[in-house]
Amino acid sequence: MSEATIGIEHVNQVRDYLLKLQDNICQAFERLDGDSRFREDEWTREEGGGGRSRVLEGGAVFEKAGINFSHVHGSELPPSATAARPELAGRRFQAMGVSLVIHPHNPYVPTSHANVRFFIAEKEGAEPVWWFGGGFDLTPYYGFEEDAIHWHRLSHEACSAFGDAVYPRYKQWCDDYFYLKHRAEPRGIGGLFFDDLNEGGFEYCFAFMQSVGNHYLPAYLPIVERRRDMAYGERERTFQLYRRGRYVEFNLVYDRGTLFGLQSGGRTEAILMSLPPLVTWRYDWHPEPDTPEAELYEVFLKPRDWLGGE
Repeated sequence: MSEATIGIEHVNQVRDYLLKLQDNICQAFERLDGDSRFREDEWTREEGGGGRSRVLEGGAVFEKAGINFSHVHGSELPPSATAARPELAGRRFQAMGVSLVIHPHNPYVPTSHANVRFFIAEKEGAEPVWWFGGGFDLTPYYGFEEDAIHWHRLSHEACSAFGDAVYPRYKQWCDDYFYLKHRAEPRGIGGLFFDDLNEGGFEYCFAFMQSVGNHYLPAYLPIVERRRDMAYGERERTFQLYRRGRYVEFNLVYDRGTLFGLQSGGRTEAILMSLPPLVTWRYDWHPEPDTPEAELYEVFLKPRDWLGGE
């Protein structure tokens, strides 16, 4: 399928999938939490489009969980979307996606992030340019090899029907993308990240985006269920709040989605729902040697092949 044959029916297919994905993920987290429900806000954007934000706060398991759908359009792509592709500057656009961040109470349950998205950039007299992007990644505070292996097995499974080279490529892209250059450390243990995907035609690319979106819950929920009832104290909570600071730093300094949302006039509350409710920074702090906190840095914040050659 050529780029020129993309039409409203394709846009609607993607939109319908994304709305259903948001519903499915919210329902799964409400069942798992068992105590709280998502608050929903529908919003509109002055230049065009809107979305629905869903946020759960103060639950039994989840301190904060935000799952957003947006579908916006405008007369000109913002700078964050054209920095790597200047030939698209000045084109009108549509952008839609589901983006989520989960911050659990228990420090032994990792934070997780996922998003899947679709863009079209158009101008008179030229073929439309479209692409998919997204992925998911995991940010543990205390590392467990069982969890890391499970997460990457499901990442591999999401890619397996699309060729042997897909998982290694998008795992590496994730490791490279979710990296805090000013700290010289990864944000977490990675997962998948892809962008500018239009090779193979619309159906192939849309199927891959759906596979990534559909594998998020099977990758994350078993980890939550394993760790949610582990006992913890002030030490673990203090370390969790400190490490959450890295999450904030990445999202405000590097994250493309945050920059796109702010530059395109999106809803600020929805864009910044990814930030944790509580976080601390400590001056020049380092973990004591031979502690679980040190193990996070020495073992888990080191990009590696978690599948061991599978």
